[in-house]
Amino acid sequence: MPFLELHTNFPANRVPAGLEKRLCAVAASILGKPADLVNVTVRPGLAMALSGSTEPCAQLSVSSIGVVGTAEDNRSHSAHFFEFLTKELALGQDRCAGVVGPEYYSKTQSEHSIPANSLKPNT
Repeated sequence: MPFLELHTNFPANRVPAGLEKRLCAVAASILGKPADLVNVTVRPGLAMALSGSTEPCAQLSVSSIGVVGTAEDNRSHSAHFFEFLTKELALGQDRCAGVVGPEYYSKTQSEHSIPANSLKPNT
């Protein structure tokens, strides 16, 4: 049963209507799980900083038993979630980050050479 938590500093009225349903559907597709087993929580209006900036940003955490597999699988899952969120929220690539199993994804990771294994995974 996948659990997804999207944290953002967007005010609630700026979060696109129905985002939680679309994120549920895309997570089911990405992770290969039935949508009726996917749980999504969207938490808007948070005090957040990403890469030292409080400009609009979002962070996604994904936990799922039996889905988080190889590093290659996790990179693929992360890329798909990253693409979905940057489009849905109209965020620049440097304003979206997340954890899918042991993989951390962010545009800033590659820019600053942060090794994925140095970040604590959300399990």
